[in-house]
Amino acid sequence: MATPQPRARNVADLKASILNPSLTSTYETTFVFPTAVQGWINSSSGVGNGLNFDTLDRVQIACREAALPDTNLATHEQFNDFTGVTERHAYRRQYSSTSSFAFYVDTKYDSIYLFENWIKFIVNEDSSNFDLDNRNYSYRVNFPNEYKSDIYIKKFEKDYKGDTLEYKFLNAYPVSINTMPLSYDASQLLICTVNFNFSRYVVNSRKFTSPGSSNLATDEQIRAYADDTGRTFSDAQTILNDGFIETLIG
Repeated sequence: MATPQPRARNVADLKASILNPSLTSTYETTFVFPTAVQGWINSSSGVGNGLNFDTLDRVQIACREAALPDTNLATHEQFNDFTGVTERHAYRRQYSSTSSFAFYVDTKYDSIYLFENWIKFIVNEDSSNFDLDNRNYSYRVNFPNEYKSDIYIKKFEKDYKGDTLEYKFLNAYPVSINTMPLSYDASQLLICTVNFNFSRYVVNSRKFTSPGSSNLATDEQIRAYADDTGRTFSDAQTILNDGFIETLIG
């Protein structure tokens, strides 16, 4: 089969292709806190300022660094089916075990409190328990379906038009928080880096919609999102159609 012949390209062709790159600074993260974790944070078991829509929104905006995940295919080597040739056949898709998110920390320390509380819930570290500092203290870990949830990274461009690239991390939960050095040297911004474990991810493509647009989520998509996040059908519909809801957690 003949290869394509080179063709002449003008400046307009270059502007429409390689001179219109995607930028790393336009993205948004979404963390869906499990219902049980939300209740824990807003009770005497948690520490900090509690969890509500405004707090979660500030923390999500404060995510200064995230990474789109990597993946690879595990292959099996087949020898000598053809003389001198080693073939490799894929048999499994593999995912990284963790994904890291770095957050600016404000003077209320919400970025630290929220994820510390999530981890505290996982190991049942109740702040109202006076035996926490007992040297014989023990704990029992909660069930995975109570602390695992989904997190999202949405990649878009600064014109807020066209496609939105969405990565959905399934069965995610914070597995560690990195050290945050403090020093009397020149002051720097305090950064909290949280590492999440997850099972796998899926990639979705959405388009920015304007009011009155027909490009809305289907009932099937809404029900699936509601099941994944524990939200009502109405709330899930609002979120998927790029709306906003206020969550009041008692």
